[in-house]
Amino acid sequence: MIEEKSLDVEKTVLVGIINSRQDATQSKEYLDELAFLAFTAGGEVMHRFTQRIDLPNPKTFIGSGNMQKVLEFVNENDISSVIFDDELTPAQQGNIEKTLKVKVLDRTGLILDIFAQRAQTSYARTQVELAQYEYLLPRLKGLWTHLERQRGGIGMRGPGETEIETDRRIVRDKISLLKKKLIIIDKQMATQRGNRGALVRVALVGYTNVGKSTLMNVVAKSKVFAENKLFATLDTTVRKVVIGNLPFLMSDTVGFIRKLPTQLVESFKSTLDEVQEADLLLHVVDISHPNFEDHIESVNQILKEIKSLDKPTLMVFNKIDTYEPVPWDETELIEQREEKHFSLKEWEQTWMHRMNGQALFISALNKDNLEGFRERVYQEVREIHVTRFPYNHFLYPEGLEE
Repeated sequence: MIEEKSLDVEKTVLVGIINSRQDATQSKEYLDELAFLAFTAGGEVMHRFTQRIDLPNPKTFIGSGNMQKVLEFVNENDISSVIFDDELTPAQQGNIEKTLKVKVLDRTGLILDIFAQRAQTSYARTQVELAQYEYLLPRLKGLWTHLERQRGGIGMRGPGETEIETDRRIVRDKISLLKKKLIIIDKQMATQRGNRGALVRVALVGYTNVGKSTLMNVVAKSKVFAENKLFATLDTTVRKVVIGNLPFLMSDTVGFIRKLPTQLVESFKSTLDEVQEADLLLHVVDISHPNFEDHIESVNQILKEIKSLDKPTLMVFNKIDTYEPVPWDETELIEQREEKHFSLKEWEQTWMHRMNGQALFISALNKDNLEGFRERVYQEVREIHVTRFPYNHFLYPEGLEE
């Protein structure tokens, strides 16, 4: 069973590498994100270790010298868990645990743990539990000996030591039962989607923590949970929205992330059906994040995996109120501006505005340019609606009435 109780903050350290696929700058970005993930899971990052290595050590991922440094820091600072930014093989995880004698997680295990905390509905909990079991299956041997001395905390939510036995056959049977349960729930959800009629469907997609739920709350006048943590929203929420006199359905979906575990993509394909069946995607981007371009690419990659990249998509750059311009050359001084933030006209002169046929720039929190957002969404939805119901076009004007 997935535990819901909150746990004390754990002292953690992070481990990342620099190689041909990720330079020092990218490695730092990934570790920054990993630190946010650890914070979301209830951890406090005490230190970061980074090693430049072409190929990960097949036994311990990092070299023996760096492993010794990690061991010394762990022992001297009462560290509870060590989190690696890349996925560890079962053998690597077992070897590292034997050396460090503390809990060892990788990015996948950490994300699965956060999902276990966030899952609220029976459907989401079942999906998370299935992903956890599939992730744990090849790691059973090392995991159970480790659980004898380390209980609870980050990475230990979900299938607990009292529920899972070391017998792999029992775990496989559990996976089979969960898959059958998901098939039943999938059919029920498909029926629910079918009962919604022919209303135009709009889905909010984007990287995690870009403000999708906040935007959903403002537009749909609903109370979807929103928090400044990763994966604040896990369960898909669908609301009926009316702009002008034009009704349509809007869904808020789980946020995406770089290096998204394969287990989660597979387990959450049913949740992502809301994206697959949408008529229009609103790709929400946190313009204030220094790596927003990487975030766009990560989201597009997952959309490609679920065969939704070619859907009509409107780019929505959010959080313009917190954007801080950074010069390409750090030696150059930023020109002094009278205004703290860019005006809407200035945003519309940037290259981002031309993405996907004129992007939008808003602040969902401060409600900046929301009228422009409503007008544009109205036009996009109206075009789809009129195509679907050609004889009803006279009911909806081409623009919002004043």
